[in-house]
Amino acid sequence: MIWICATCAVETAVAPQPPSLCAICEDDRQWVPADGQIWTSVAELASSGTRIVTHEIEPGLLGLRAEPRVGIGQCGMVARTPSGTVLFDPPGYIDDAAVARVQAFGRPLAIAVSHPHMYGVMTQWAEALDVPIHVPRADEFWPRRRERIQWYDDSHVIAPGLTLYRVGGHFAGSAVLEWSLGAAGYGVLLAGDAIFPNPDHATVSFLRSYPNRLPLSGTVALRIADRVAALSFDRLYNNFGNVVLRNAKEVVYASARRHAEWCNGEHDDETW
Repeated sequence: MIWICATCAVETAVAPQPPSLCAICEDDRQWVPADGQIWTSVAELASSGTRIVTHEIEPGLLGLRAEPRVGIGQCGMVARTPSGTVLFDPPGYIDDAAVARVQAFGRPLAIAVSHPHMYGVMTQWAEALDVPIHVPRADEFWPRRRERIQWYDDSHVIAPGLTLYRVGGHFAGSAVLEWSLGAAGYGVLLAGDAIFPNPDHATVSFLRSYPNRLPLSGTVALRIADRVAALSFDRLYNNFGNVVLRNAKEVVYASARRHAEWCNGEHDDETW
């Protein structure tokens, strides 16, 4: 049986019994519930009425979300090009209707993930769509199922207009997907948790842990901004549908500079 952590919704390898703990949730970037580790499965979630809801976020970009929420509750995104599609950060649940919707949206080419918190049931999605999974080699420790994984180092071209880049930060292998045809040809960056749009849609954050409020250093924030500066994008989404609608590249750099100033103590006089 394939088990799913109820807290992060990441699948396990096939096993008759669930593991005693979830290494992803035991890590200081995540958390374990106060009443202990809980495991579930696709069958159990289906019996309780869970389903995947789809919606078109913008032309050529399909969103997938489990309702009720499963685990962290990310919004998987399917980006389309003339060559086909890639599913980025798949949800922690899968059903036949959602698979059919993804297949109808365009020829599936691959699954890609931004970091371990977003693995979801990626292997079950890959098997249903008959595609490989692209995972940065820097996060080789984390996948609990390795079937269909194809490792890459710093970048990987899936198809023209769809390129993965490892930017690090939140995880050593944190990756973003450049979808150059998005935003009416101005380009979209699917950034996972590496670059996180704030509620004002005009700034972004850089954290090691979002639930535990652990920051990254100013040096790392600026390094991430420098890494994406050469990419083609004007719009940026995280893995929950938060968005910087325009001038996202400039927003990323300005936010990284602000982050670095606060982390480096340049505004300490404003705190007392």
